[in-house]
Amino acid sequence: MREKLLIKKARCLAQRYAVTDGKKFRLAEVDPGDTGEFTSKDKPAFKEMLAHGVMHLAALQERLYASDRWAVLLIFQAMDAAGKDSAIKHVMSGLNPQGCQVASFKAPSAEELDHDYLWRCQRHLPERGRIGIFNRSYYEETLVVRVHPELLEKEKLPARLVTKHIWRERFKDIRNFEKYLAHNGVVVRKFFLHISYEEQKRRFLERLERPEKNWKFSAADVAERRYWKAYMAAYEDMIRHTATKGAPWYVIPADNKWFTRLVVAAAVIDTLESLDLEYPKLSAEQLKELAAAKRQLLGE
Repeated sequence: MREKLLIKKARCLAQRYAVTDGKKFRLAEVDPGDTGEFTSKDKPAFKEMLAHGVMHLAALQERLYASDRWAVLLIFQAMDAAGKDSAIKHVMSGLNPQGCQVASFKAPSAEELDHDYLWRCQRHLPERGRIGIFNRSYYEETLVVRVHPELLEKEKLPARLVTKHIWRERFKDIRNFEKYLAHNGVVVRKFFLHISYEEQKRRFLERLERPEKNWKFSAADVAERRYWKAYMAAYEDMIRHTATKGAPWYVIPADNKWFTRLVVAAAVIDTLESLDLEYPKLSAEQLKELAAAKRQLLGE
């Protein structure tokens, strides 16, 4: 009973940060340090809730895999150091690797630049019965490429296609693409982990000061801080134009990792439970075959 109450509480928390219609969305209204009515004193309870959530998520994944009808695509976008990797690691820690596919998208290769921008992501879409995780995605084409428009030149688009309407056109293409996925049984859920400028600085300094975290640091990440306002404007516009009921954005405060991880877990659980997943039902003939096989084994 306690486990069910904890999970229900977490799901209500996740729904608070869901954006299904972005027309009136304002990123400035989401506090990166928000933890609802909770404080750091609640961290132990949150860890317990996350542990229960991970176990429940594993059970739901097994039904998803067995039913082999739906696929789930989870997209993570964020500024550097917002905790995408750690959220994926902690929330998905209990999943069966056979039913999970993870893809990380960095700067496109020469081959990828010779295709449309959706191509490299399409190749990694999850199969039926599986959970696909995109660490960054085709949304980079409306974020980093928008903040650094010189990157459009590398995409070798015909000049007449690069107009002032290109971002609206990409938003429309993405909405249509996600609608197409939904019509084919791929459930899309998108997470923007919203970190503050100050907390990102603190995490960068931690990476520099702790030898075991030095490998995570990149000078390029610090250079991108100069474009913070441009990125925030791009994220807001992206969410406003691509948040839909069928493929919502979860704009999750990311200054407190313990809070972020629980909200992500709750959102994924809520998504899987909405599919009413069941184990395959066997026909009368199949049940007879199982009974015969059991008798044979018992008779050995």
